[in-house]
Amino acid sequence: MANLHLLPLLLLALLSPAGAASGEAHASAVVAEKGLDFAKGVLIGEAVRSLTPLRLPGVEKAVRVPFLGAIRVAATNITLFHLDVGDDSAIHPGDTALVVVASGVSANLSMAWSYYYDSWLFPIEISDRGTASILVQGMEVGITMQIKNYNGSLSLSVLQCGCNVKDLVISLDGGASWFYQGLINAFEDHIRAAVEKAIPENIIDGTSKLDSLLQSLPRSVNLDNISALNMTFVNDPQYGNSSIEFDINGLFSSATAKLSNSQKHPQLSLSCGGASKMLLLSLDEAVFNSALEVYFKAGSMHWVVDKIPDQSLLNTASWKFIIPRLYWSYPNDDMLLNISMASPPVMRITSEKIGATIYADMIIDVLHDKETIPVACISVVVSASGVAEAAGNKVYGKVELGNFSLALKWSKIGNFHMSLIQGVIRVFLNTVCMPYLNSRLGHGVILPVVHGFTLKDIYVLTSPEKLTLCSDVAFANASSLATLPILRSPRVL
Repeated sequence: MANLHLLPLLLLALLSPAGAASGEAHASAVVAEKGLDFAKGVLIGEAVRSLTPLRLPGVEKAVRVPFLGAIRVAATNITLFHLDVGDDSAIHPGDTALVVVASGVSANLSMAWSYYYDSWLFPIEISDRGTASILVQGMEVGITMQIKNYNGSLSLSVLQCGCNVKDLVISLDGGASWFYQGLINAFEDHIRAAVEKAIPENIIDGTSKLDSLLQSLPRSVNLDNISALNMTFVNDPQYGNSSIEFDINGLFSSATAKLSNSQKHPQLSLSCGGASKMLLLSLDEAVFNSALEVYFKAGSMHWVVDKIPDQSLLNTASWKFIIPRLYWSYPNDDMLLNISMASPPVMRITSEKIGATIYADMIIDVLHDKETIPVACISVVVSASGVAEAAGNKVYGKVELGNFSLALKWSKIGNFHMSLIQGVIRVFLNTVCMPYLNSRLGHGVILPVVHGFTLKDIYVLTSPEKLTLCSDVAFANASSLATLPILRSPRVL
């Protein structure tokens, strides 16, 4: 056998539909309300990790004290080392942007304090030093982000970002701290302003790194040396009341073909059978149809069959009374079935099933005196149907034979009626082709996801001309985003 790796692709085509015009989005990913909440949790968690520890600028100023005059006080090594966002946060899709608000945020900071005083009244310098703990409560942080299409990639920008500190409590330690507690007003305004300035700046800086990461994502993914998947984004994301849809070209092309941007937009659809899922991935018929066309044009849809369950059928002796001239010309010779696609399969999908019509040419080869001799070619048109299911992070499929028809294209062993071999061909299709395809699809196709994330509780829905995967998402590795080189940078002001 040869080139059998293309048969699973054919079955995959049975499990998804075909045929749409170029210049449109053929795949879409909808992040639903549950998915937005999950994304919010991940982003807030990563923001907390990126913001802590955060060094704030120190301050030194003169404070006037009655009878003594000016005393120099300083706060140094001001460090935000803990943030607690809690559960009081929300994400809201707007008309053209995302708004994330975290309320009731608390933070813990530490710092070193010192003061000194000298005067002509006192011959020696008076000074003291110590540490302080700072508790920030009732802080609110908000960010408005916009995601747009930039030359087929995603661009992320911050429209607004702000931070407001409600309560701030400074507790001095060391030295005669109880005596200097009244000096804390010299630090409070500075620390409040530093926190309200530093947090938005660091969030905006982190967003710019994420924007660079998004724009660096490949617009084409080579699956092998024959085909590539066009991952170009189409137009700007669509914002719903509680969801965002990202539309992708999604078509397959030759691995060496150049990509062209598409700018048409499908309708936003959130149908997932009424279930509450984080992610909805919708695939157009044209996605799989384009894959089949690429492999067909590359000449890869070819299968040579030399072994079947009833091996005697691949010997001319079994055809002695069905095609007598075959046996008379080549008595007791072994045979091969050389099968190739005559044209790309045509796919259909409905709410009930996924179907396909396959056009193939089957050449009968006889192995005679160490020579392979083609003796006849039969045109085979097969109608089949399939279903798709999911378990874990894999999608599985199953296909079964519908109807088929036969026509003799040419023959070197005389004309023979197709009705004579129809029963044998049906057995061949049911016992060789269908079981092989189902065994390959039984291994499942792993769904690609971003490193650190896993899909769970996936199920598959079919609707007219679409196949939709509905899934929840789990963040498997909390440190994976932070380890990306583009997201690593010092966090010291």
